[in-house]
Amino acid sequence: MPRTGVSRPHPDREFVAHLVDLMQGVGPVASRRMFGGHGLFLGGLMFGLIADGTLYLKADDDSAPLFTTQGLDAFTYHKQGRAYRMSYYQAPEDCLEDVDAMRLWANRAYEAALRAAAHQR
Repeated sequence: MPRTGVSRPHPDREFVAHLVDLMQGVGPVASRRMFGGHGLFLGGLMFGLIADGTLYLKADDDSAPLFTTQGLDAFTYHKQGRAYRMSYYQAPEDCLEDVDAMRLWANRAYEAALRAAAHQR
């Protein structure tokens, strides 16, 4: 089928816009399409991931227990029959509608991204 130059809207478009709006209390958060989902960025660092209608937030050794004690799963993808687990965990439900909860969790995720960037230098 030939391309017409018209792109289809991404199914998560409204959800992504909602989350970016909720996160503005953290700073000028922006989203970027990538790998079939969206990355959430602040200050050039990716601290969030939206895949299949689910928000995942960056975590590290310091913050991962905050997610796991709530039973929140890490983002996992499969490639060539193998599962790969990333350092992004499903966000708690309450932060999807509550600005204060989102600010708390998004700040934690951004702090994890800052620590990861510092280790790479």
